[in-house]
Amino acid sequence: MNEQTGPATVRVFIALAPPDDAKEELARELGPAYAAYPHMRWNRIEDWHITLAFLGELPVEAVPLLRPPLAELAAARGPVHLALRGGGHFGERVLWSGVDGDLDGLHRLAADVRTVVKECGIPFEDRPLRPHLTLARARRNDVSSAVESAVGLAGFAGRRWRTERLHLVGSNIGRGPGPIHYRDIEAWNLGDGEEPGADHWED
Repeated sequence: MNEQTGPATVRVFIALAPPDDAKEELARELGPAYAAYPHMRWNRIEDWHITLAFLGELPVEAVPLLRPPLAELAAARGPVHLALRGGGHFGERVLWSGVDGDLDGLHRLAADVRTVVKECGIPFEDRPLRPHLTLARARRNDVSSAVESAVGLAGFAGRRWRTERLHLVGSNIGRGPGPIHYRDIEAWNLGDGEEPGADHWED
């Protein structure tokens, strides 16, 4: 008789994604860093995202609990106006781009997302939101690539854009030696109205 294995899990987070043209603008800015530091683990441009809540490993049966309330939240919320700006590094290994714009609206949306998760009875580590977009991770013992790449992003100021969808995302982290890849479990259009208290930017 075989021993019963534990429940299958999926690593989950809830996020926003910049539009393609905003990502391509940043990718062009990163061109010199791509060429200078090819051994960094660069995230694929299609995987770039701004995390609102990181839930970690969840039993697969917990994921459907999130779908109805997240769909309702997205429909009730208007878009947030953001831009990608500058860059920095966490420690000496993680390179990121900063987020600018209606950060108050972004924090309100993240707080509402986290309330939904808690109301679903799903435990997670409720860390303070630090809006950023992770671009790459340096390899062990590489203490300069991420730091120097961040210097190259210091003057970057990307165009303004409106958030369009709320994404429930799964990742394959820890499932292989290559880059981390992500897939949408589901995504919902944000409502048509403006986020209350949002900054109104002219495009």
